[in-house]
Amino acid sequence: MPSFYARRIGVLASVAALAVTALITAPAAQAAPPTPISAAAARAYLATVTPKAEGSSSGYSRDLFPHWSTVSGSCNTRETVLKRDGVGVVTDSSCAAVSGSWYSEYDGATWYAASDLDIDHVVALSEAWRSGANSWTTSKRQQFANDLSRPQLIAVTDNVNQAKGDLDPAEWLPSRTAYRCTYARSWVHVKQYWGLSMDSAEKSALQGVLNGC
Repeated sequence: MPSFYARRIGVLASVAALAVTALITAPAAQAAPPTPISAAAARAYLATVTPKAEGSSSGYSRDLFPHWSTVSGSCNTRETVLKRDGVGVVTDSSCAAVSGSWYSEYDGATWYAASDLDIDHVVALSEAWRSGANSWTTSKRQQFANDLSRPQLIAVTDNVNQAKGDLDPAEWLPSRTAYRCTYARSWVHVKQYWGLSMDSAEKSALQGVLNGC
């Protein structure tokens, strides 16, 4: 039978190995998007939502949601999110990211060039338009398109963002299943804060994800 000390050394070695594995596999960002509401809070909100048929895209233009806005100095919203979501991000005098690394939560890819990333609007601009933003002022739409206070903006792999397009959770979810709960919580948080409607398929899909969180 192994001695007490041998067992203790074995346990400590196992803990150390797990810690090293965690350091290797866990992406470490300088920061992250604002934490969304909890799954319980999201489920509670969804229970109050009366589904509404999605509106028309008629009249929609990205120009009606001015972005990216200046945040401070020469830094705009895109550059601010890139710096927030990356690791070791270095910017030049115009605030453009010239080096660093970024972990895309949607697909688990790591990138080393800012040009490989898009800043995703979790609730797409055209989805917002069809959910009530068509009646907003341009100023309010600009605030929505540059919202750094809610979990609405995130740096992700560019072609994944393009594949998502303006689809809602009934039509698209991140391929990285470990992020789906956070994504659903973020979606509900944004729609709740901005008073945007949901259609029945969208609500059902969100409930399905959140019930598994």
